Amino acid sequence: MTEQEIINNQLKTKIEVHDEKFNSLLAKIDATNNRIDDFIDEMRDRDNQRHAEMVEIRQSLQNIQASGRNQTIVTFLGIAAMVIAVLLK
Repeated sequence: MTEQEIINNQLKTKIEVHDEKFNSLLAKIDATNNRIDDFIDEMRDRDNQRHAEMVEIRQSLQNIQASGRNQTIVTFLGIAAMVIAVLLK
């Protein structure tokens, strides 16, 4: 084997080692990207759950407020009816 062939084989070996390291690094980057994507999806799901809960709470509060307004109106009408009944006697 000539000296040039020996050098070529050594270079080939070094390139193969670097290729393996590079591929390993790419695999780690892909795994990290997958973890980040999973984390983002989880955060998005939690945000959507919070949003749904807030919508439900707001709807409940609106129902309570509407019910309270209705009770207030009925109370005022009852008082007005009593005043009118007293004034008409």
